[in-house]
Amino acid sequence: MTFEFVIADFGPESGSWIGVVALEEAWRAILAPWDEYRPTTHSFRELDDERILVIGGAVARGKRSGVEVRAEGADLFHLRGGRVTRLVIYFDLQNALADLGLEE
Repeated sequence: MTFEFVIADFGPESGSWIGVVALEEAWRAILAPWDEYRPTTHSFRELDDERILVIGGAVARGKRSGVEVRAEGADLFHLRGGRVTRLVIYFDLQNALADLGLEE
C-alpha cells in the first residue's frame, strides 16, 4: 500500500510526495527555518469511514528572527484497511474547511 503526503497550502513548499522517505524530506524542508515547532490538537472529526480531520495548529519560533508565529490548521487522514494511506496538511484551517465543504 502506497502512502501519499500532501501539503495543501504552504506556498512554495506545497506539493505531493509518495512514500515515507519523501515525507521525511518534505517535512525537514518545512521545519528548516524554525528553531522551535510545537504542534497542537484541538479536536477530531470523523468525516466518513475513510477520513478523519484533526483540527489543531502550531506554534513556531523563527531561527533568525526569534519571532513566535501561531497558526491554526488541520490534518486530513485517509484510512484504508486500518492504515493511513494519505495525509493532507493544511496550514490554514479555513482552507481545509473550504476544500472539504465544512463550516467551523
